[in-house]
Amino acid sequence: MTCDARGRSVVAKSYEELVSEARAETEGTDVEAVREELRSGGGVTVVDVREPDEYEAGHIPGAKPLPRGLLEYKAAEELPDKDARIVVHCALGGRGSLAAKSLKEMGYTNVANMEGGIKDWKEKGYEVE
Repeated sequence: MTCDARGRSVVAKSYEELVSEARAETEGTDVEAVREELRSGGGVTVVDVREPDEYEAGHIPGAKPLPRGLLEYKAAEELPDKDARIVVHCALGGRGSLAAKSLKEMGYTNVANMEGGIKDWKEKGYEVE
């Protein structure tokens, strides 16, 4: 246990624990479902929360780049409709889970994390730009 700035006891959590909690509290979806949502024209917004260099190395066509470190700061501007369908993803799924949880906590009502991230997308042979 550690203490915060006011001397209160705080339980410290590992990255793995934070991701596990986020996964338990948010919707997960797989790459096949995301691809179908995109193909059907259902109005899904795919948000890539990886770093800019990762995005530039290859991303899902039409994905909106919004790095995890700027998500909370830029969400209102970049994602104004809190009821719209949003699918977040990262490289493998951890950052995406944390991003989905943050968006949910900010009042977004229809958010999912694409489990397996861009790695699974590429392994399925789906298009990247």
